[in-house]
Amino acid sequence: MTDKVKTGRLLIVDDNEDLLKAAKIFLKRHFSQVDLEKNPEAIPILLNNESYDVILLDMNFTKDVSSGKEGYYWLEKILEIDPSAVVVLITAYGDVQMAVKAIKAGATDFVLKPWENEKLLATIYSAMRLRESRIEVETLKTKQKVINLKINDRYNDIIGQSPAIQKVFETIDRVAATDANVLILGENGTGKELVARAIHNNSTRKAQVFVNVDLGSVSETLFESELFGHKKGSFTDAKEDRPGRFEIANKGTLFLDEIGNLSMPLQAKLLTVLQHRRVSRVGSNKETEIDIRLVCATNMPLYDMVKENRFRQDLLYRINTIEIELPPLRDRLEDIPLLTDHFLNYYAKKYNKEVIKISEAAMVRLQKHNWPGNIREVQHSVERAVIMSNSQILQPEDFNFNSQQQNSSDAENLMLDQYKLEDVEKILIRKVLKKYNGNITQAASELGLTRSSLYRRLEKYGL
Repeated sequence: MTDKVKTGRLLIVDDNEDLLKAAKIFLKRHFSQVDLEKNPEAIPILLNNESYDVILLDMNFTKDVSSGKEGYYWLEKILEIDPSAVVVLITAYGDVQMAVKAIKAGATDFVLKPWENEKLLATIYSAMRLRESRIEVETLKTKQKVINLKINDRYNDIIGQSPAIQKVFETIDRVAATDANVLILGENGTGKELVARAIHNNSTRKAQVFVNVDLGSVSETLFESELFGHKKGSFTDAKEDRPGRFEIANKGTLFLDEIGNLSMPLQAKLLTVLQHRRVSRVGSNKETEIDIRLVCATNMPLYDMVKENRFRQDLLYRINTIEIELPPLRDRLEDIPLLTDHFLNYYAKKYNKEVIKISEAAMVRLQKHNWPGNIREVQHSVERAVIMSNSQILQPEDFNFNSQQQNSSDAENLMLDQYKLEDVEKILIRKVLKKYNGNITQAASELGLTRSSLYRRLEKYGL
């Protein structure tokens, strides 16, 4: 017969050294960790460095022999540090009134010393079960908050039948069932979060939580608190203990969007957590192991940023076991009818409009548009057209394309005939660079050039 595996971490605080030794000799046979402390002043340090399942706390120390006031004081301090702590008070001067007061103050139970070993053991096991229940309830509450925030998401599917999007589906099918880290690359509005959700929903973690963090909106000062959590009082606004996104996502999927926006110091902190798979809350030295599936996304050229020393190469290797590059909408224009029909049906119902279709002329116009905002731009264009139109069939004029941009483009095109081929090339390169805010990789891709070829032309034309 095999021995029962010992679990449970206990802390016993009492100024009686003989009692502490006797308690440890007995309890270490039943629990994996039994820590002893004579001085209650050490309690805050101990709790910030360790998480105990049960704390046995003497009610009366040498300063206050029999009233129990010291015990109540330290009980309050313990619950301030860890509201989910389970504390069993012990005293040689207990009575019914003191027991009731202790329970009302937040204690779990009350035992008299000298205690009976078997009764003490039963009390501790009962307290451990309560601790497990509290942690489980707190975790479920936190995860439910995240789920509730996401439950009303309007679109859960990636829409498209084009060869470009079919390649994305194939990659998702291959990687979803694994726990490999995935990096999703693509322009704004191409559906990176939808792909991340699809990976999660087709993974072995689909029954667990999906946590989304927009790193572009997390300030430098709040980065550690947001991702790793914090202890109450660790900074001015830390009014309660709070788990970070890593802890919330435990057993599930953590989606770090806009990872290219992280500064180098924050990249280093993130890399450390990903390497060790442990986090420490701000204000605590205690580490918590995490088990997550990591999916990251960005619209920034990470490989160029590595060469420019703006993104850590070791972090890039850590997050891109598998890469998925989402095509821009201009490379899958055949999906425009499916997308517009989807958004048309949704917004017609939402705004109680009797719009039933998009005219052929409008569809031709939609498919000729460049869609710099990708799917998000399609969504907003259809929403506006549904709201503003008084007809059941949407026409080209119902869509608010940027006429100023179009006029500017037409005027520039009319000027091209006046220039030599080199002048035309120079104007075209300048135009494409402006479109992509100077991003060499994206500009070279649209121009059909390699990055080195584009760099040579930039040098040639002094751009």
